[in-house]
Amino acid sequence: MSYQVIARKYRPQRFADVVGQEHVTQTLANAIAQKRIAHAYLFCGPRGTGKTTVARIFAKCLNCTGGPKVDFDDNDTRVQEITDGRALDVMEIDGASNNGVEQVRELRETCKYSPANSAYKIYIIDEVHMLSTAAFNALLKTLEEPPAHVKFMFATTDPEKVLPTILSRCQRFDLRRIPSALIVKHLAEIAGKEKVTIDAAALQAIARGADGGMRDAESTLDQLISFCGDKIEEPDVLSMFGLAAQNQILKLSHAILAGEISVALTQLDELARGGKDLGRLLGDLLNHFRNLLIYQVSKGDLNLLEASESEVAALKEQSALANTDAFTRVLEVLADAELRLRDAASKKILLEVTLLRAIEARSALSLDAVLKQLNQLRGQSSVGASPTVAVAPAPAASRPVLFSTAPAAAAPPTPKATAPIAPVAAMVSAPVAVPASGDLTELWHQLVEAVGRASTFTRSYLLNAHPVSFVKSVFTIGFDQEFADYLGLVDNARNHTLLATKLAELGHPNAMIKFVKAEAPANWNPKSIESVATAPTRDASPAPVAAKPVEKSAPAVAPEKKLAPVAFNKDDFKNDPLIKKALEIFKGTIVEVRA
Repeated sequence: MSYQVIARKYRPQRFADVVGQEHVTQTLANAIAQKRIAHAYLFCGPRGTGKTTVARIFAKCLNCTGGPKVDFDDNDTRVQEITDGRALDVMEIDGASNNGVEQVRELRETCKYSPANSAYKIYIIDEVHMLSTAAFNALLKTLEEPPAHVKFMFATTDPEKVLPTILSRCQRFDLRRIPSALIVKHLAEIAGKEKVTIDAAALQAIARGADGGMRDAESTLDQLISFCGDKIEEPDVLSMFGLAAQNQILKLSHAILAGEISVALTQLDELARGGKDLGRLLGDLLNHFRNLLIYQVSKGDLNLLEASESEVAALKEQSALANTDAFTRVLEVLADAELRLRDAASKKILLEVTLLRAIEARSALSLDAVLKQLNQLRGQSSVGASPTVAVAPAPAASRPVLFSTAPAAAAPPTPKATAPIAPVAAMVSAPVAVPASGDLTELWHQLVEAVGRASTFTRSYLLNAHPVSFVKSVFTIGFDQEFADYLGLVDNARNHTLLATKLAELGHPNAMIKFVKAEAPANWNPKSIESVATAPTRDASPAPVAAKPVEKSAPAVAPEKKLAPVAFNKDDFKNDPLIKKALEIFKGTIVEVRA
């Protein structure tokens, strides 16, 4: 007698033998018991999960002697005929090679005749998604209203390719991937029957490589018996299929979480030199970090995980090394690498870069956390000292605006080493000398200069503003219609406090600030203010800073010297690689571009 492979030798012969598909077998058993047997069934799922096997067992239940019934006799003649594939009334058709209209027409003609010696004439069509559209359409009428003695059973790994009109005429059953624990248990039973000694780590490695497919696991075990004989150990499985050991994956993940770059790269080099499948290694890493995330989020609920005892201990240890956000960022890096691995010229180099990015992602701060810290600093600076920025940027009118954000959120402020200033609302009002119109312009020049030493961001907005009035301790600042958008960016508590403080230093204490939209006078020249504000003065002294001061004064520009306009193209700006990368990192969109 010829040798029979393990996958066929130990193929389930009744519903009780099917592993991991109880939601399907129990439903079919109940349908038989309640005599609610439909005329068409569709079994979907990954390869090697039992689609055709379930269809054959269902056919045995329907055509056994005295059926339909679930508890049929294995020695029944009709059951034996179905098992051996020689039953006249149970026809298995390969959808890949019989996918034309002619084959479907022949099926329609033969299904009219009554079964030879069984209750039903059953058609099992495997890989039914391979049928052509014309063949599907030719089958529609017969599938919807078949003769009473005909039952259709379809199996497919790709139900999305089956026409919706076919799906609506079938009862659909989705078979799922089989959990690793069930695969390990089933393989251990088979190894005992085959009188083969295999350790638990080797069984875990086989189950991990099978990826939820029982047939793949059984074929692997069959091949290992031929390779190793009657004793199989984990190194045999790993060397044959290029898998990494569980402890190697745990060591690599620990190096990522601990930020040990040299250890991670050394471990990857050892695995690559050992001939390990780098694609499978990346998949195992991705699955391990997914388990870490689920373990931490679920607070140690093992029902959501497929992990061995040794891996559970490692999950408990490593989950304390980072928070949920860090695990999520590492998962994003690994998932992105998995998508690019197929097209990579050098998989090892891609994985090395991926490990470095994963280590950086583990210790990176999220954008929300950065904004939260900036908001806290802005709140502190609004009731404390004004921030100081040494390097002055270009005027706002000459640089594009990317995002509509408040000036305070542009960079973390540095508090001055001066005594805290009380809020404006808490100051006691005192008589203020209101300057004349000419003096108001001079006061504006001095105010812009003083603000520029404290906050270049606020100064950049004030360069596009103009003084309106200074009446009853209220200093009104206006913006033209062209710069009306700046009102929402500059009108905040921090800038009010900063301007009031600088006015107090200039001899006008207890002043209140008001921003309005107003047209500038006809003789107003903002360039002259810019030149005065940027030019050094005798009395100006550098503002003290808490850290080491690094100041660079902007070069003075003569008022009569005009700069040539800079050519600017909005399309080139939007298509700039750096701009696109910034939008991708911050998940942002370009609201407006100005030159």
